[in-house]
Amino acid sequence: MTQGTLYIISAPSGAGKTSLVKQLIAEMTDVVVSVSHTTRPRRAVEVEGVDYHFVSVDAFKAMIAEQAFLEYAQVFDNFYGTAQKTVEANLAAGQDVILEIDWQGAQQVRKMMPCQSIFILPPSIEVLQQRLQNRGQDDKAVIARRMRDAVSEMRHYAEYDYLLVNDDFQQALAELKSIITASRLQRTSQQQRLKGLLAELLGESV
Repeated sequence: MTQGTLYIISAPSGAGKTSLVKQLIAEMTDVVVSVSHTTRPRRAVEVEGVDYHFVSVDAFKAMIAEQAFLEYAQVFDNFYGTAQKTVEANLAAGQDVILEIDWQGAQQVRKMMPCQSIFILPPSIEVLQQRLQNRGQDDKAVIARRMRDAVSEMRHYAEYDYLLVNDDFQQALAELKSIITASRLQRTSQQQRLKGLLAELLGESV
């Protein structure tokens, strides 16, 4: 079985990363999003094991001590992390795995295992601010903080392998899918998938 590929996808808040990844998963086979562990309380609309694995602070710190995470971070009073065993199991099963993490998490993962990384940009700073305002969830002070955080996040774009601009959603989605498709068509991947065909074409035994 062909080993899956690990993808890191990062973007500033409001760039549309979550919507793009959700649609990507709906349209492509053998692509999964890694479900993170978190210590923050579960919201009423969230499902355990789908949105997050919700654990206690003590349980999370025990996983840190066991070096169970590919990456983890503390955001305000809560911890978030990606379990290494789950990612490795999905990759071994031939699935491509997406990590939706920030640049700090991306730096940690790159040190741990091979991956391809994608950064999603908004078409302009004005559009980014408008998207955050259109959510209707935050007051002006929170939006201002999110804009500052967004600029800080975008300063790390050069650390990534691919850059996408989410101006037209369908075009951005097509570009995202093309990255995964191109990776699957690399000779090293195809050689394993097409072992039988290659043997037949070349008159060799499998």
